[in-house]
Amino acid sequence: MSVTTAVSVSDRDDQALTSGAAVLPRPHFGVLRLRERDRVDFLQRMTTNDIACLQPGQAAVTILTSPTARIEAVFSVLCRQDDLMLLASEGQADDLRHRLQSQIFFMDKVTVTDDSAELGRLRLLGHLVADLLQAVGLPQPESDDQFLESDGFSILWQERYDLPGFEIIGPAGEIAALQERLAGAGAVVLVGNDSYEARRVELGRPLPGKELTDAFTPLESGMAWVCAENKGCYTGQEIIARQLTYDKVTRSLVRLRSELPLPEGATVSVNKRSVGTVTSSAHSPSAGPAALAVLKRPHNVQGAEVTIEGIAAYVEQISLPSI
Repeated sequence: MSVTTAVSVSDRDDQALTSGAAVLPRPHFGVLRLRERDRVDFLQRMTTNDIACLQPGQAAVTILTSPTARIEAVFSVLCRQDDLMLLASEGQADDLRHRLQSQIFFMDKVTVTDDSAELGRLRLLGHLVADLLQAVGLPQPESDDQFLESDGFSILWQERYDLPGFEIIGPAGEIAALQERLAGAGAVVLVGNDSYEARRVELGRPLPGKELTDAFTPLESGMAWVCAENKGCYTGQEIIARQLTYDKVTRSLVRLRSELPLPEGATVSVNKRSVGTVTSSAHSPSAGPAALAVLKRPHNVQGAEVTIEGIAAYVEQISLPSI
């Protein structure tokens, strides 16, 4: 992993994300669809969450894991009447499609299509997001992991995954027009990901490509809550079950605080011995420098002191969402 410097953000963007409203365009976040009779059973045996329990209008975050329980892909599943809509992570739609298609057996009645060229996505973030939805005439889902469909748009509320907010999916041209309407109603359009990264690090939310990679299992990277314990087998399930049953999760995602920005990708040390790696780093006007890291125990506890390239930092444990 290459070492990069921490991102920093403007006061305007920081205020929009904490006490106002912001729109984050997502031009490289693709959309797949699973169709035909076996679509639910197929995804149920492939990924960590309990897809079979979803009803139309409900959604779930799930993870495709390797036979050794390492993370291969993280995505959201929207259960619709006639298909499953899959919201891929940034730049991962094509890879996810190939991974899923490679697991379709000759008896499976399921198809995978990539609708990314036709559908666009954006995320509406901040304290005033409900007001913004109302201002542009879109309905608000009532609870976490529920979505509504209106005027060709799917509006998904996600509290526990990503930054809390509304993920909106719709025809590519209309998504661009919706972004303009939201900006006209008072939302700040975020240019680049720096402000998003700073808020994400502050909230301790893992990200595909940073914490959610094949270097870690879901249990190590703060995603235990999407590993359902009351479902049948899936790829990697036996290892995850053993880690939970026998307390074999020996490292976990934490937040680091320091006086100076911490280099992303740098080694975290205690007494000159490596105990982990800085996976994300940022600096916000309201919270100062912060970073995320996956650390070995016993150094992943609240208040533990660690060193990153000569910079002292202190560990903060992150509260995990419940499933």
